[in-house]
Amino acid sequence: MGEQTDKSPTKRDTERQQALDEVEALRSSKRRAPDLKMDFDEDTRALTIQFEGDDAALAKALALLELGTTDDRVFQGLLTQIVGLGEKDKLYSEEGANFVLGVIAGIEPQDEVEAMLATQMAVTHQATMMMARRLNHVETIPQQDSAERAFNKLTRTFASQTEALKKYRAKAQQTVRVERVTVNEGGQAIVGPVSHEGGGNGKT
Repeated sequence: MGEQTDKSPTKRDTERQQALDEVEALRSSKRRAPDLKMDFDEDTRALTIQFEGDDAALAKALALLELGTTDDRVFQGLLTQIVGLGEKDKLYSEEGANFVLGVIAGIEPQDEVEAMLATQMAVTHQATMMMARRLNHVETIPQQDSAERAFNKLTRTFASQTEALKKYRAKAQQTVRVERVTVNEGGQAIVGPVSHEGGGNGKT
């Protein structure tokens, strides 16, 4: 009989399985829209856009939820703008469009304004990384200065966009509703809503 080998899981095996389980749990906690598929005909210059899967209605519904809108006009407009971004040497980029859609989904916009901000943040990041790459491959001082200026502007823009989204969301959450109970001299209680708008001035 040969020697028995110890097949108990190692620490690495355990950590690997835990990491895989955590990622799967996070993925399962959200219903994500299918990836966008593009088919560009070079001869006719026609672009066909569709979502993966055989249930187009479900795919669109999930995409609407990820974009934070139920308005088909906004949905179509944003999708057209995202698809039209393309990337270096490519008129259209399936990978680039899905990246932007993935970033928007991660930001979880709650309305059209947040959807637009999330879209801008995604494309600003793309442009920032493009300028970072260019900055790393400059050959002359003028090229370096140009790339550095663009990179700095883009990083500041992204920070401003993040702050704008934060403020917009905070403003939407500032309205607090409470119930005010007033007892008159005759003992009659009047219950009514009180709405406090953010600002901290104590007025109702």
